[in-house]
Amino acid sequence: MLATVSGRGGETRKAVGDFIRLQRGLADLSLRQLSQLSDVSNAYLSQVERGLYMPSAQVLKNIAEALDLSAETLYQRAGLLDKSQGLAGGAADVEQAIRLDDALTAEQKEALMGVYRGFVDRT
Repeated sequence: MLATVSGRGGETRKAVGDFIRLQRGLADLSLRQLSQLSDVSNAYLSQVERGLYMPSAQVLKNIAEALDLSAETLYQRAGLLDKSQGLAGGAADVEQAIRLDDALTAEQKEALMGVYRGFVDRT
């Protein structure tokens, strides 16, 4: 039987799962694609996104790399890293800043990412 989402730990699992799902959407990846890129099973990744499980630090690192995020970002969301420690390497790049801005909706983030990519696309 699967663990249910409840209490403080459940809120954190749900928040991490929602954040991963949002980032996957912004990266325009299917669950299967992210599963392959992160070397995490499709079923387990689905359960993580639904907040049923909190992944290990290594799984979070794999997911972060597949989503082109810093591992520290997911570690902070999962409560594994104190937010006061900040992101490694200083300020986040523009796309990461857009992804991490909680004041923006998913639609606004997608629009900003599209505009930004349009300005910097040199192909």
